[in-house]
Amino acid sequence: MAHINYNDLLAFVAVAKEGSFTRAAAKMGVSQSALSQTIRGLEEQLGLRLLVRTTRSVSPTEAGEHMLRTVAPRFDEIDAELALLSEQRLKPAGTIRISAGEHSALTVLHPALARLIPEYPDINVEVMVENGLTDIVAARYDAGVRLGDQVAKDMIAVKISGPIRMAVVASPAYLATRPAPQTPHDLTQHNCINIRLPTLGGLYPWEFEMDGRELKVRVEGQLIFNTLGQRLHAVLDGLGVACVPEDQVQALITEGRLVRLLTEWCPYYDGYHLYYPSRRHPSAAFSLLVEALRYRGA
Repeated sequence: MAHINYNDLLAFVAVAKEGSFTRAAAKMGVSQSALSQTIRGLEEQLGLRLLVRTTRSVSPTEAGEHMLRTVAPRFDEIDAELALLSEQRLKPAGTIRISAGEHSALTVLHPALARLIPEYPDINVEVMVENGLTDIVAARYDAGVRLGDQVAKDMIAVKISGPIRMAVVASPAYLATRPAPQTPHDLTQHNCINIRLPTLGGLYPWEFEMDGRELKVRVEGQLIFNTLGQRLHAVLDGLGVACVPEDQVQALITEGRLVRLLTEWCPYYDGYHLYYPSRRHPSAAFSLLVEALRYRGA
């Protein structure tokens, strides 16, 4: 038997349920003559009479009744499944994997997720803290978070924070034993708390700027860490000078537990950006996350 056209089966179901070619044709948006021709063609293809036609009504034959009982529910099931798929496409759901540095994960991602996650229980977010410049495509991440100047040009980048500024700080106890640095070069005479970044393979040089003049100083000290928390603990314990994000120490400076140094030398950096491949087709869940993170100014 040749392949049955599913539209012909739908036409039969409509006529059988309506008990009228006129009503079925109106419901389907076709002419009565075209619908009648479709049913005749279906009956010829099956070699069975499916409908009994009278001047007043249309009713299914025994074969038609059997088809109505067995075929019609299948179409209802298909419609239900397609509706479910459409709902899943529109309903924010799924897992989003993000690579981010420690500071951005704490100060930008976490506040946004705290607002988003309770409202959308079907969205799962995995945040991996990585201070190196990870290849998010090779590592199968959906997106990454980095400072604007660290984002590759072939990526879509969405700004998610205001400018970032670093602060050089030390405890009063530490500064009681030696003079405070007056220029960045003076840091070479201090016990500085360093950070090692995987991407660079070495110690991170401290960056400064004044009057358009950029300066990088490679400092030395007894302690090297790879997390922000460790550096904060060390500087509070008076173990050296640290260069950390300003927002993480502002309250400690105000309380007098830390002293800020070289303030005029510390520049602002372009804020954090969420970035992802330009060929990526955003899901509803991912689009929601982007909007939750998007920076809209102070």
